[in-house]
Amino acid sequence: MTKWKSKKLGELCEFGNGLWTGKKPPFQKVGVIRNTNFTKDGKLDDTDIVYLDVEQAQFAKRKLHYGDIIIEKSGGGPKQPVGRVVIFDKTDGDFSFSNFTSVIRIKNKNEADFNYLHRYLYFEYVSGATEKMQSHSTGIRNLKFDDYKEIEIPLPPLPEQLRIVSILDECFAAIDKAKANAEQNLKNAKELFESYLQGVFEKNSKVHHKKSIGEVCDLIDSLHKTPKYIKVGGYPMVRVTEIKKGILDTSSALRVDEETYREFSKKHIPKSGDIVFSRVGASFGVSSIVVSDEPFCLGQNTVFIIPKIDSYYCYYFLNSQEARDQMNKLVAGAAQPTISLKSIKELTVAIPSPKEQKTIVSQLDALRAKTQKLEAVYQKKLANLEELKKSILEKAFAGELKTEKVLAV
Repeated sequence: MTKWKSKKLGELCEFGNGLWTGKKPPFQKVGVIRNTNFTKDGKLDDTDIVYLDVEQAQFAKRKLHYGDIIIEKSGGGPKQPVGRVVIFDKTDGDFSFSNFTSVIRIKNKNEADFNYLHRYLYFEYVSGATEKMQSHSTGIRNLKFDDYKEIEIPLPPLPEQLRIVSILDECFAAIDKAKANAEQNLKNAKELFESYLQGVFEKNSKVHHKKSIGEVCDLIDSLHKTPKYIKVGGYPMVRVTEIKKGILDTSSALRVDEETYREFSKKHIPKSGDIVFSRVGASFGVSSIVVSDEPFCLGQNTVFIIPKIDSYYCYYFLNSQEARDQMNKLVAGAAQPTISLKSIKELTVAIPSPKEQKTIVSQLDALRAKTQKLEAVYQKKLANLEELKKSILEKAFAGELKTEKVLAV
């Protein structure tokens, strides 16, 4: 490892807190960088910068300068830590940053290059170092800024910093190209199955009699009440967040005690072959099929669909574009789309013979298995590319980037 001097971030830079809109005139309209403008790759996405009327006095102290680094200090989520960083790369216009972010500005431009510092702070984020510097409150993460300022920044001579940035950018461009190809292949694999699925039900609709879901299934709504959850043991409660397209997975579901479970299971005890359906929110119309007899109960805004026809044939129909098109005509509510139990019963599905249903399911199962294998390959490729990026960053800041040539990814 090359021996470089280092300096704590708090000594190397000055910091500024984000902007509140304020209430005292005079006001000035400025673009405000928010958490939504941070990409996962550490880049500034300026497609939806919001423009606000802010106090001139506040803005004067918080105007962004070219080369400033903006850090997300509050926000995140259960699986997304805060600490993302982006470079402000604009030379024109009036821009500031929101109160959920802070600015990091290098004091001495002859000591550190802002691109180099950004790449190092990005490495701290993707390596998981900043996750240890966070507190949680009501679903929001907050960066412990005093801890963050203690980060030791390796400082090679400025020409070496520029060389490292150049090599990293070349490497990342190659990685981004490989990722784009893998993501397109992943999208193609998913669309292959979706297209075939759509074709199956379009064809069936032309040659087979249709019946309503209410005729070929029993539907049982969940209780419209909020239960009390327990931390340990108990029974899983499936809510809309647990219903994903595919096999039902209750491993991350909230739990309830036996008394609550019995109350919520009075109408129906689930069994293999039942379908669980989400009828509200972003996941409305999504369904999963039950493949085990593990006991669970339904939370609000979910429905049991119990087919009298082949369960998987019904499941595939509910996840087809034909079913989605029918649901979209029956949905109520713009901000929170909802489909009623009555509307679900009105969905119509072509009904071939039981033997044909099983043949269709067998063909769809086989194609889904193939496409899932392809998806797994491309997901693994994407994961490997992310690990490669971390590895290159680690070598860069350990002084181990000895070549300016980039290997093929």
